[in-house]
Amino acid sequence: MLKVFLVEDEVVMRNGIKNTIPWEKEGFEFVGEASDGELAYPLIKKEKPDILITDIKMPFMDGLELSRIVKKELPQIKIIILSGYNDFDYAKSAISIGVTDYLLKPIGAAKLLEAIRKVADMIETERENERILERYRREMEENVQREKNKLWSDLASNHLSTAEVLENGQRLGIDFTASAFLVFLFKIVREEDASGNLQDFVDASAQIERFAEVWENVITFDRSPDGWAFLVKGGSEEEVLKRLEFGRENLIRRISCYPQLEYFGGIGSVVQRLGDVRSSYLEAAKAFSGRFFIGMNKIVRAEDVPGIHASAGEKIDVSVLRSKKVEQELIEKFLKSGTQEEIKSFLEEYFRNVGEQNYQSLLYRQYVMMDLFFIITDFLKGLDIRVEKLPKECRDINEIIRNTSSPEEMEEHLERLFEEAMKLRDSHSLKKYSALLEEAKAFIQENYQKEEMSLQTVAAKVNISPSYFSAIFSSEMGQTFIEYLTSVRLDRAKELLMCSSMRTAEIGYEVGYKDSHYFSYIFKKVVGCSPKEYKNRRKE
Repeated sequence: MLKVFLVEDEVVMRNGIKNTIPWEKEGFEFVGEASDGELAYPLIKKEKPDILITDIKMPFMDGLELSRIVKKELPQIKIIILSGYNDFDYAKSAISIGVTDYLLKPIGAAKLLEAIRKVADMIETERENERILERYRREMEENVQREKNKLWSDLASNHLSTAEVLENGQRLGIDFTASAFLVFLFKIVREEDASGNLQDFVDASAQIERFAEVWENVITFDRSPDGWAFLVKGGSEEEVLKRLEFGRENLIRRISCYPQLEYFGGIGSVVQRLGDVRSSYLEAAKAFSGRFFIGMNKIVRAEDVPGIHASAGEKIDVSVLRSKKVEQELIEKFLKSGTQEEIKSFLEEYFRNVGEQNYQSLLYRQYVMMDLFFIITDFLKGLDIRVEKLPKECRDINEIIRNTSSPEEMEEHLERLFEEAMKLRDSHSLKKYSALLEEAKAFIQENYQKEEMSLQTVAAKVNISPSYFSAIFSSEMGQTFIEYLTSVRLDRAKELLMCSSMRTAEIGYEVGYKDSHYFSYIFKKVVGCSPKEYKNRRKE
């Protein structure tokens, strides 16, 4: 029931309105009355009525002043003003405040009730529209996340100016306002020998995302499948570091509940400008690549990843070299789970660990290049990817060595080789998920009529986390999950509109929209016309 509150200084008038209208029978709840605005205001704050009926001329606080302060407190309230003054200035003031209706006294119960009913219809329409918009916002959350991830990519690569970042952030509901920033990269993985389903990974991911929602002054970006990027904000470096430590402790505590999962985190430095976030990110990414050298279950800064330095010279210092097996395992691990953006940091750390003395040796550099080349090509063969898929300049190791004389040229060639190999790996991974996507699409086709169909439902069906499923689906399909589901539903709705005698509400129900108003809203939003207008095309 809609709640009604009455403010009227004339006792006879107030009692007449209160007692003459059968409030409950008409679907209203009469929740209070007062003789002037000053007495009414605290009662209105307490009861929070939907409709306020107030006289305009009262002692202590008149109806216009009461309306003004109530509107600030309860902006959704509808106000009906009763006035004995047929004065345009009063009406003009009432309109500027946001009063819904302005009625002249004397007024009978029937006319007042008619005005109240109109206001009630207005409230119901507004609430219905708000319910529709809220549902639409929830369903489009996946699209918002996709835009947020794009914004993070642009921020981390300095592709946007500070003004553009702020503008895009405002559009997506992200507040970048701060005096200090720090980038923290975090990832969880299952242990290599872990068996069973991925439910623990899905549950742990959900725990992290729930914590991120309440981690104050931290903006979270999903980097699936590479974990999360947390942009920690604050008014000072001390505040940012304190907030980081709070998050670090909470994340480790949550992951410790899942013994088959491992974690790793990379921390960047604190920067004072939004435009310098990239430098913090590069340091965090450098630290993050340390997981290949120092093992998992650590959260480190770049300087925490050890490097070995020696004096220059042609003589190779074998004492600092890893065993052939360890070396191969390290490279293979990076090829399996590293990212293209980590290649430079990985190679820098790799060569720091072989020692400056060895790094300066042409003989050793040639040995390294040959060794890495064969590890990479063997890795590709293990994925059933032919070496011929590599660009021509990356296929002939002898040609590569002939064209490489300096450490800088070696790094450049190796970066290109890793980059091309990982592009092929990523392309192969997407193909690997084709069966999974086919299963997901088949499940959607079989169940799109169910209103509860969601990203979470389908992700659970194929046994991966919702965020990872969303990333795979949109990358492979060229549209988000909700866009795909909506297109499936509306394509079927179009068929029924043109080829059946079913009513619009029945068609909406048939394709998964139990709310006929929402079906009409989403149909017009996507198709550009209402279901009724679309159906009328067959008559033309």
